[in-house]
Amino acid sequence: MRADSGPVEGVCLSKNLDLKALFGDVFERFAPGVRLLSPEEVEDPSRIRFALAWKPEDDAFTPYGNLALVSSIAAGVDSLLSCPSLPPDVAVTRLRDPDQGALMAGFAAWHVIWHHRNMGAFLEAQAASEWLGVGRYAGFSAPRTCTVGVLGYGLMGKAVARGVAALGFPVVAALRKPRDEAPPPGVRFEVGANAIRDTAAESRILINVLPLTEETRDVLDGKLFSVMPEGSVLIQLGRGDHLVDAELDAALDSGRLSAASLDVFRQEPLPPEHHWWRDPRILITPHKASDSSPRLVAEQVAAAVKDALAGRMPETAVCREDGY
Repeated sequence: MRADSGPVEGVCLSKNLDLKALFGDVFERFAPGVRLLSPEEVEDPSRIRFALAWKPEDDAFTPYGNLALVSSIAAGVDSLLSCPSLPPDVAVTRLRDPDQGALMAGFAAWHVIWHHRNMGAFLEAQAASEWLGVGRYAGFSAPRTCTVGVLGYGLMGKAVARGVAALGFPVVAALRKPRDEAPPPGVRFEVGANAIRDTAAESRILINVLPLTEETRDVLDGKLFSVMPEGSVLIQLGRGDHLVDAELDAALDSGRLSAASLDVFRQEPLPPEHHWWRDPRILITPHKASDSSPRLVAEQVAAAVKDALAGRMPETAVCREDGY
């Protein structure tokens, strides 16, 4: 894949990551038809045909008037679609990685087991050199008695729903629109405008893997928590802006929620002084639910660039109107 005078040139655009350092070498190895540049290395902005981006600056795309493609380095594209300088007629793609879905499913299942079996009690007992014998450990109930809700049913949501259902938990998945496909064994769909609320109302454990759109921003709020069963658990694996932070605190303090696992935050890294670090009801992980190999990023971006330059819509393109 080459332009008239050499490899197709692309630029790395991010305000918080050095994408050239992360992906430059792997693009050279696995995407030889493209050349990845940092903005400082760009000699002629008109030669830049694609951008590899993650949380770009507001004016990041302005110098590059000949873009055919903008690609995210991950499954999320919200920071790209909300960028004021993103050209309106450029294809936007994201990563689609079945292995990333499997990683997400395993991560979600681990947190479900952690909360369902009250695994934190064992760490507390070990720290105190205490044996939790008969009658001293409240962590046994059949998985079939604990409904798990899944918000979001794309690649990640499907993998999570299947994985959790395979452990014997009844799973309810929220869908905005009906699907032709039947749900997998152990999974039931809630469909329509009230699907998120109806799913939350049934969920002892609620897992969020929604994409971030204007419709889903602040979706994890006090109103949603208020319909959940008393003592429920939130597992937040979507985007930081899904969660209204103060309303999570209120739900935990009231007992409406008993615990939460948080992998994503409005501000990342989460500041050391943030009170969540010291809240025993909250389990924090640093945005590590899943990831994809740099090789896959290079290969999918190269394929998408080839399609875009040939006038074809890349297979990994997102619908701007839907936001995913």
